[in-house]
Parts: sequence; C-alpha cells; structure tokens
Amino acid sequence: MAKIKQITAVLMLHVLSLAAYGQQNPVKASLFEGILVAGYADHGAYINCTGPAVKYNFAKKRAVMLGLLPTLKLKDDKVEEGKPKNSWITPTLGVGLTLVSGHMAIQLPAFYNAKTSTSDGKWKLGIGMGYKF
Repeated sequence: MAKIKQITAVLMLHVLSLAAYGQQNPVKASLFEGILVAGYADHGAYINCTGPAVKYNFAKKRAVMLGLLPTLKLKDDKVEEGKPKNSWITPTLGVGLTLVSGHMAIQLPAFYNAKTSTSDGKWKLGIGMGYKF
C-alpha cells in the first residue's frame, strides 16, 4: 500500500512539473478579452464586445477567437405606416470568429433573426472591425 502511495505521489509531481513547464498550450478559454467591435450585418450596424470564447494564439500578439458576442444591433425597421415597429436599438447575442493582431480586431459574426409573421427565421452574417484595449 505504501508503494502505491509513493508511485501516486511521484506521478502527481511529474504531472505538476509538466504543467509548469508546458505553458506552451496556445488554446485556452477566455471570458472577456477587452475587444470592442463595430460593423455591418443585416442592413444595419452593430456594436459588440467579445464574450466567452475559445482563443487560439498562433503568434505573439495574434489570436483567433470563436465565441459568443453580446451585441447591440442598430437598425431602422422598415414597415408600412401605421404598423408596429421594432426598436431602433436591439440587444442580441451573436456567435462568430474574431481575429486579433496587436490592438486591431476583425470580426465575422453571425446573428439569428427569429421567425415573424412575414419572414422565416434566418442566420445573418456580418463583418466588423474593432480595437483591443
């Protein structure tokens, strides 16, 4: 029994030493990166910040992120006069890729527009540029 404890302790120390020296893993989870992006999607503008994401560092100060994008969409709703309109500013959650190089960010988001009485629900793609603080 003492031999098993010794082997377990040695293996645990070995794993911990690998973790200490193995800091080269370029893929990690991120909750918030401090990136603010503005762009175009679905015949309107959007402003967002990057939310929870999986980040891949492929060079120093360069990374690609795939994650959620809490967003404010800015779009004037075109409807017939007298019919109800959506608000000009709409909060939504998108998903997409963000490429970061230094302080510059380029983003390819996708937003889902829910089904209405006049149109089916569809994913809308966009493009944006931003700044990493």
